[in-house]
Amino acid sequence: MVAVSAVLYVVTIVLYSVSVFGYFIDFLHDNRKVNKFAFWLLSIVWLLQTVFFILRALEFDRLPVITTFEGLFFYAWLLVTLSLVINRFFRIDFLVFFTNVLGFALMAFSLFTPNGDVPPDLNELLISELLIVHISLILLAYATFTVAFVFSVMYFLQHQLLKRKQWNKRLLRLENLAKAERMAFVMTTLGVPCLLLGLILGFVWSSIQLAYLPILDAKVIGSIAVLITYGIYLYVWAVKQQRGYNMILFNMGCFLLVLINYFLSGELTDFHFWYF
Repeated sequence: MVAVSAVLYVVTIVLYSVSVFGYFIDFLHDNRKVNKFAFWLLSIVWLLQTVFFILRALEFDRLPVITTFEGLFFYAWLLVTLSLVINRFFRIDFLVFFTNVLGFALMAFSLFTPNGDVPPDLNELLISELLIVHISLILLAYATFTVAFVFSVMYFLQHQLLKRKQWNKRLLRLENLAKAERMAFVMTTLGVPCLLLGLILGFVWSSIQLAYLPILDAKVIGSIAVLITYGIYLYVWAVKQQRGYNMILFNMGCFLLVLINYFLSGELTDFHFWYF
């Protein structure tokens, strides 16, 4: 099963790269045939990712979201899933391309992380429903924040094209400013409760398993900062009724904090000791 999983992962990476390249060609040359081919190829990638996920779950007899490798893979799988679902119901050009550039980057980065199981001495401590739900909710929140960021980028690009009066097919295929801004808000609204619940479950798990709350841990502080920042964004949008270019920049800035917390604070954390 290990050999099959390894081959499957490599095939998935290759097909994913071809799909993203196809979307890139469509972005440059407005080629609908290539766009359709890239979409179906991405659907195959999602299927292969799902099969790999199931095989790994059967191999280790747990939901594979614990290690760094598994976290990156699950993050990428969520991005593919969200982009395909949103595209299926809303038909938003370029959303799939921009989202899966990030998704492919995550999968490519996972190749440089250890892909083994949790160490035996930590297995009993970490294989907990609370911990798995905690990690899953956090990654789901980050995936929705990523899609919100993509909508913000689409808004930003269209704003720049309109400002420079560059009328072309690419401008016409980008979502109108109001819809892109609205979708960024909607995805952020979905992500904030997931992040809040994930943090709460993490505190509950640590109080049960470790008998203390890791308030001063770098990754915990970073996650709380992300939650507060996105909470301010939602407050300014919903209560203060502020809209437009500055709010889009605010959303993009919030996502940069997500990236810092996910990749950099992991190097400083003591509490998240299973991330290796």
